[in-house]
Amino acid sequence: MLTSLNSHEEEEDPDRHHHHHRNPARGLPSPANHVRQLLISCAELISQSDFAAARRIVSLLSASSSPYGDSTDRVVHQFTKALNIRINRHTFQNLISSSSSPTPSISTNPDTLQSAYLTLNQITPFIRFSHLTANQAILEAIEGHRHIHILDFNTMQGVQWPPLMQAIAEGSDPLNPPSIRITGTGHDLETLQRTGHRLQTFAQSLGLNFQFYPLHIDDGPSSTTVLHLLSSINVVPEEMLAVNCVLYLHKLLKDDERDVRLFLRTIKAMNPKVVTVAEREARHNHPIFLQRFMEALDYYTAGFDSLEATLPPNSQERLTVEQVWFGNEIANIVAAEGEERRERHERFESWVEMMRSSGFANVPLSPFALSQAKLLLRLHYPSEGYQLQLVNDSFFLGWQNKALFSVSSWY
Repeated sequence: MLTSLNSHEEEEDPDRHHHHHRNPARGLPSPANHVRQLLISCAELISQSDFAAARRIVSLLSASSSPYGDSTDRVVHQFTKALNIRINRHTFQNLISSSSSPTPSISTNPDTLQSAYLTLNQITPFIRFSHLTANQAILEAIEGHRHIHILDFNTMQGVQWPPLMQAIAEGSDPLNPPSIRITGTGHDLETLQRTGHRLQTFAQSLGLNFQFYPLHIDDGPSSTTVLHLLSSINVVPEEMLAVNCVLYLHKLLKDDERDVRLFLRTIKAMNPKVVTVAEREARHNHPIFLQRFMEALDYYTAGFDSLEATLPPNSQERLTVEQVWFGNEIANIVAAEGEERRERHERFESWVEMMRSSGFANVPLSPFALSQAKLLLRLHYPSEGYQLQLVNDSFFLGWQNKALFSVSSWY
């Protein structure tokens, strides 16, 4: 199923590795399967609460992995850091369970994260592919409508919207352009306001009637908070509503799946013409730690492999994405529990079931959307490794034969 890290997984004879060179600076054999197995052993020990033995393996892995080596080295380095945080948190909580001192942190400065997100958007096709495909579905749904309202969850810097605004401007009468209103949600009001200002300036340059409304939602919101805010959104009868959930729905899973269904039913009641959904194609929400760990190891191995194939080892952008963006996600999946665990990704079939049970039907993505996504890959990411698949009227983008992101459209 996977690429380099498990290509030797079936080799069980330890003597086979005697002829591999050792890095004199590290003193450990370098085969991918050896370090992968050590990582898994460490996770198994943690799941059995043998933290002393797990700590010994973490020390070994910390000494032998590097954020500057090949993709195996780098993925092992990030997972080792995450396991270390989990072990330290357990030890810390046991030592001062009665104290109110904070446990070792896994969060990153919001500005650093935002900067890493923009870098991720530049050097990998996943975010651009999600935005492009969702935009095409929205563009096709709004055809012929004069008043358009987009409810966008998790707006961040709003990088999705300039291409859509440009497409709307090009396809409309410059003397009588349609009006566009975006309600953008996020947990940082200042970022939202800056985003709104940038989009407003861009819309003016295109001659579009445009309004942006920032809607502040706490980071890691409860579904109740989100539902309360939804009730405050002004849906005007003559407006055509499009709802955009790119890398958002999984954030609501920390409460309960029923809350996600309630959220989706509330959206359905707002009668949108289209709802676009993009999610990572992985089950990082498994209640059993070891299962979650294995799923994440497979998923991020493919992600790190894709970066290795498309960027040089000394690329600063590559390091930023690996250490800040992916590193933060890995730490959250592996080391966090309860309220703090927000990266609760689910596979496509789970979202299909939740959407259908909330009253939505799948809208097939168009042949034009497919050729557009293929063109994006060919022009900007010419590596053979990126694979685009059309399954059940939805798109999946992955590395080699492992799907990593899905995009689908609903009404």
